[in-house]
Amino acid sequence: MDELKSPGKPFDISKGEVWEAWKKVKANKGAPGVDGYSTEDFEKDLKNNLYKIWNRMSSGSYFPPPIRAVEIPKAHGSGMRVLGVPTVADRVAQTVVAARLEQVVEPLFHPDSYGYRPRRSALDAVAACRQRCWRWNWAVDLDIEKFFDSVPWDLLLKAVKAHTDQDWVMLYVQRWLAAPLQHPDGSVRPRDRGTPQGSSVSPVLANLFLHYAFDTWMAREYPGVAFERYVDDAVVHCATERQARRMVLAISERMVEVGLRLHPDKTKVVYCKDSNRRSSFADTEFTFLGYTFRPRRSRSRAGINFTRFLPAISKDALTKISRQVRSWRIHRRTGQTFAQLAYAINPVVRGWMNYYGAFYRTELHGLLRRINAYLVRWIRRKYKRLAGFHKAKACWQGITGRYPRMFAHWQWTAVFW
Repeated sequence: MDELKSPGKPFDISKGEVWEAWKKVKANKGAPGVDGYSTEDFEKDLKNNLYKIWNRMSSGSYFPPPIRAVEIPKAHGSGMRVLGVPTVADRVAQTVVAARLEQVVEPLFHPDSYGYRPRRSALDAVAACRQRCWRWNWAVDLDIEKFFDSVPWDLLLKAVKAHTDQDWVMLYVQRWLAAPLQHPDGSVRPRDRGTPQGSSVSPVLANLFLHYAFDTWMAREYPGVAFERYVDDAVVHCATERQARRMVLAISERMVEVGLRLHPDKTKVVYCKDSNRRSSFADTEFTFLGYTFRPRRSRSRAGINFTRFLPAISKDALTKISRQVRSWRIHRRTGQTFAQLAYAINPVVRGWMNYYGAFYRTELHGLLRRINAYLVRWIRRKYKRLAGFHKAKACWQGITGRYPRMFAHWQWTAVFW
């Protein structure tokens, strides 16, 4: 598409940028916004829709519609959070701005900031946290209360302005911050702070804000203290309990300075207990990005058992995906073949294995065996001649022996009893 700026447009935004933004939005899919238009609907008149976005953004006349508020379960555990769902067109426009801003700020971000960044992942943060829990005896589990609903706009805009000389970037960030939320009952409520979680521009804005509010402040005031941060979820590592408690107070004061607040119940000091660290302390576990870090049994290469402070899938995350497995009703889907069942569930199960099985994967084995148990029930229900347990077991062993890769999780366990 034409990369040249059209004459008479006050803002230098190319059609190519809008096209690249559309490709990202299409790849991410996502739910419709307040207009009810899906990406498929948007694509039916793609050329005109993208032209409208480019024309309005280049002219300074683009105004975002309200953002649809949707309550969703938290990604790695219990509880609900409000997700803001912009329209498809608005996601394209936001992605244009996010891409411009990321080009400037991404190289500046702290190496221990992991959320929504290229070539970094939540598993990288968990791996770094695991290593540091072995090195330092104490950890501070930080939780910023309602971060995405509480970010003060003045400080956020100040941070954006420090990194762009493009007036249109500032203009549209301001407009998106002020876009109201439309709730399920149809009511539209204005906002005076926060950046809706779920919008395309929010990740870079959140990281930019916390870059100054937390990362650079830590590097300046406490250069010897290690941490991992994934957006508003962070762990700080300390040598002593006294240092850990001092860090809680200092970080709490810092959050107040920047208009935020640490969650008083979810923020805590944790002792990283293991075979070499045997003192007693009230808290010896914490959860970070869906993994619970706590003392766990381990075995050395020499076959010696000992206790190590290790991450494994959290109880809340395991409960959540167990409910999803039950909701599949595998044993009742007798109208499908085994291969069809595998095609349906393999992508989801493989995703769980790749994420939650990256560390201490034996904690997943109980769930995987439960899936196998549902599959055996499917065999006994579909084929009356195999209704008996021993016949169904023999059939199962035959299938898993001949087709060991039919189901993704069979490479870890094919046991069901």
